Amino acid sequence: MTKARIALVVPAFPVRSETFIVSKAVELTAAGWDVHVACQRFDRALFAELPERSRTLLRGRIHASWPHRPRPLAAALAPFAIAGCALRRPLRTLRYLFRGGTVKGIYLDGKLILLAPDIVHFEFGALAAERIGLATALGARTVVSFRGYDLAIVGLDDPAHYARVWEQATALHLLGEDLWRRAQARGCPAEKPHALIPPAIDAAYWDPGERTHAEAAGTAARPLRILAVGRLDWRKGYEFALEAVRLLIDRGVRCEYRIVGDGEFHTATAYARYQLGLVDHVELLGARSPAEIREEMRRADVFLHAAVSEGFGNAVMEAQAMRLPVVCSDAGGLPENVADGVTGIVVPRRDPEATADALARLAADPALRERMGRAGRARVESRFRLADQIAAFGALYERVLAAAPVPRQ
Repeated sequence: MTKARIALVVPAFPVRSETFIVSKAVELTAAGWDVHVACQRFDRALFAELPERSRTLLRGRIHASWPHRPRPLAAALAPFAIAGCALRRPLRTLRYLFRGGTVKGIYLDGKLILLAPDIVHFEFGALAAERIGLATALGARTVVSFRGYDLAIVGLDDPAHYARVWEQATALHLLGEDLWRRAQARGCPAEKPHALIPPAIDAAYWDPGERTHAEAAGTAARPLRILAVGRLDWRKGYEFALEAVRLLIDRGVRCEYRIVGDGEFHTATAYARYQLGLVDHVELLGARSPAEIREEMRRADVFLHAAVSEGFGNAVMEAQAMRLPVVCSDAGGLPENVADGVTGIVVPRRDPEATADALARLAADPALRERMGRAGRARVESRFRLADQIAAFGALYERVLAAAPVPRQ
């Protein structure tokens, strides 16, 4: 029996750095929920790269809005889009207008008007701040996810930035305790219905194989193999990671540092590598597929994540599943992700000295790397299982459907 219709609202789909959205949509659909993805941009090339099961389950469930750019094209298409929506679903269109929607909004929200979801789930809080009135206009209940950037950075100069979200959302989803504390610090009432559901990964896919940490590392013959995976973005703290690698080498610990990812800070990262004299020790690999990342993790000795702002860190979970000890900062939800001293070493953010100390310790002690790696795998298998996450979302949606609708503001 098919369950309620859920619309997951995202800016773009799929996105390489947001594979968690794909996994969630796929597994909720497999569990019987009528899940659809509403986006502004649909990337057909990346969709074609998804596993066959994902493509099969999501085919016909991706709804890209009419184009917003260029403006002349949008202006030309708008009358046809609005007329089509009104002719195909006249009562829904009238209800949309009666509940606060606009004629212009019909062009922007037409695919959702036709979809008529029971729940609109904004997957990012920053997006909900702009469009929270959409669910009211559709007559749907609303869930809003907060994943880090939205609470740590967006709208900090406006105390009321998320006021309408706190008022109008039926419930919130946050990745962990750190984000729930941040939400309350930004005005969210403590009694607001919410669920703390951490990210999850497919541990069967992130299989380390027969890897072991059998030998000391850090010599010219056997450098310490350090890996990072993440967008080249200021939030990821690559400049501090590079400074730590420089300190490590200056102490006589030989290493190679490979960075998987691309982004707007590519030039800045490449320049920092050059300025610190690390061209022969640091390689920028660019974006890679999940299968290629898995192979990089099988080769590495330690995973480094020196973020200055982080919601939780999916790549950090993947590294733990791959039996890689993690050195990470204490930014955001990372201390909830990595068990300090058990699955890795958590250091203060923006502290290259402490980061270099942790890397040197792991380089010299293969038994510690092995112990932390095995503990990391066990942690993922027990705490970050995909089946548990999907069950938690299902329970959240059931509670939301049973809740009284939030009144119009």
